[in-house]
Amino acid sequence: MTSDDVPIGRRSALSAIAVGLSGLAGCTSGLRGGGDLSTSVSMLAAGSLNNALENGLRSNVDATVEVEAHGSAEIARLVAEGQKDPDIVSVADIALFDSPLRPDWVAEFATNSIVIAYNPDTEGGRLLADAGPELWYRPLVNGDIDLGRTDPDLDPLGYRTLFLLELASDYYETDANLREAIPSPEQIFPETQLISQFETGSIDAAVAYRNMAVERGYDYIDLPAEIDLSDPARTEIYSSSTYELPGGNVVDGGVISYGSTIRHQSPAVLDVFGEHVTGQYLTEYGFVVPDEYPRFTGDAPDAVTN
Repeated sequence: MTSDDVPIGRRSALSAIAVGLSGLAGCTSGLRGGGDLSTSVSMLAAGSLNNALENGLRSNVDATVEVEAHGSAEIARLVAEGQKDPDIVSVADIALFDSPLRPDWVAEFATNSIVIAYNPDTEGGRLLADAGPELWYRPLVNGDIDLGRTDPDLDPLGYRTLFLLELASDYYETDANLREAIPSPEQIFPETQLISQFETGSIDAAVAYRNMAVERGYDYIDLPAEIDLSDPARTEIYSSSTYELPGGNVVDGGVISYGSTIRHQSPAVLDVFGEHVTGQYLTEYGFVVPDEYPRFTGDAPDAVTN
């Protein structure tokens, strides 16, 4: 896959965020498995990956893995501004790695879907469960449910929530514009804290990635492929939704796609990266890994692809 495989709108839309990721291009080839693997490897990763990395990846590698998780758009900003310089960067939207200054290569390693997670022990959660996959939006429009979501200015899950609501308005042929009727500022939580709000009783439900609900054992409503951003065959439908980021950049809707690259190469980093993008832990923690993944864009070193 070349840079032409990414829609032009997504390349230009996120150029300002991606500018600082150009430093990823400095990787050189090396041999996996050589040297001391007991050293520390730093990762800056999407919040939705955090639990899988902390509890799945770490136990499968020799190196000490230091994970710092944020919303993916926030990750891009931190790297762009030089505030963070990790060994490995992994985000929940591969477009964040794109032009004008991009890494030499990116590994696309997993997909996901949007679900509505809910707490069956609250009245609002029970209302949502009763509504099911065909009518879940009605109690949300009526204000009967305390909903949690993430900030669309900081991470892809936040703007994908808005894409979902816009697509759902058309799919269910609702009278109300769900993207306007449902969101409110008090619903917003950091991605790394979103699902844990169930445990404190702060919310009845949350718009979340499927893996976030699966890995924590929460109840959730699977949504139709026409709106859950999981199906590559429906990319054209998804791309009809957009969101304007701070600064005026416009993000186009698309299939959920996780990508990763190496900033600083060493034997330990190569070992961790290899397990990160190919490990069985990904499916165990609720991610979907297509047969052709990991799929590389650009000039990846032989030490990475072999």
